[in-house]
Amino acid sequence: MIRQGVSLGLSAALTRAAAGALRAKAPGGRERWERKNYAGRTVELYAGPASALAVAVGAGRVSPAAGVAVAVAGICGAYDDIAGADDARRGFRAHLRALRDGEVTSGAVKLFGISAAGLVAGAFLKERPLDKLLAGVVIAGAAHFVNLVDVRPGRAAAAVLVLGAPGLFRAGAGAGIAATAMGAAAAVLPDDLGERAMIGDTGAHALGAALGAAVVAGNGRVGLVAHAAAVVAAAVYGDKVSETVRVLGGT
Repeated sequence: MIRQGVSLGLSAALTRAAAGALRAKAPGGRERWERKNYAGRTVELYAGPASALAVAVGAGRVSPAAGVAVAVAGICGAYDDIAGADDARRGFRAHLRALRDGEVTSGAVKLFGISAAGLVAGAFLKERPLDKLLAGVVIAGAAHFVNLVDVRPGRAAAAVLVLGAPGLFRAGAGAGIAATAMGAAAAVLPDDLGERAMIGDTGAHALGAALGAAVVAGNGRVGLVAHAAAVVAAAVYGDKVSETVRVLGGT
């Protein structure tokens, strides 16, 4: 547990430091780093890239394949945060329908990019073909799930803390990756809950991919099947998942 505690603390510290550096520099101007949240309040976006960077670095120290998957998830999320900021379409079905009609949306880029990264990471993290496939589904699905619950302040970061906690008690790489994800989530949670910042798709997808990688590193076939089924179900019923989180949020 000492090693996990160190990983958690380092991830939290790097997240806070990166967010502070971005806030001080505000590349491209401060207006680029501001959004309106669900209540119409202006919030900062620094927490998203900061947490994605910290988790990618931390996961990469434990497993380079996991680090790459987290980084790609964060990059794809950042692209959607920028290119899809004014796109009201939500859910993979809407983006697949647009793709069928010849339009490549930022959501479609995100869907296929994160899925590909998950499959590549799974191929390195597991040995048997079926396990490689299941690992890819879990990593991409977890990234999508955390984004699904990011509909109210603090929900995504809190979900990472709750879902990542059991992984701390597993042996091996899974515990280190889980600790890294939790450290970044803990660092952004106060500002997220206080509606001063949001993690956006950048942070949500990166944190989710790290959760998925932790699950993959810490589970065998049975665990992979169970987690893959759970994330696929969440994706299929994504609108209901998001609506449930809204209701739990009291709005």
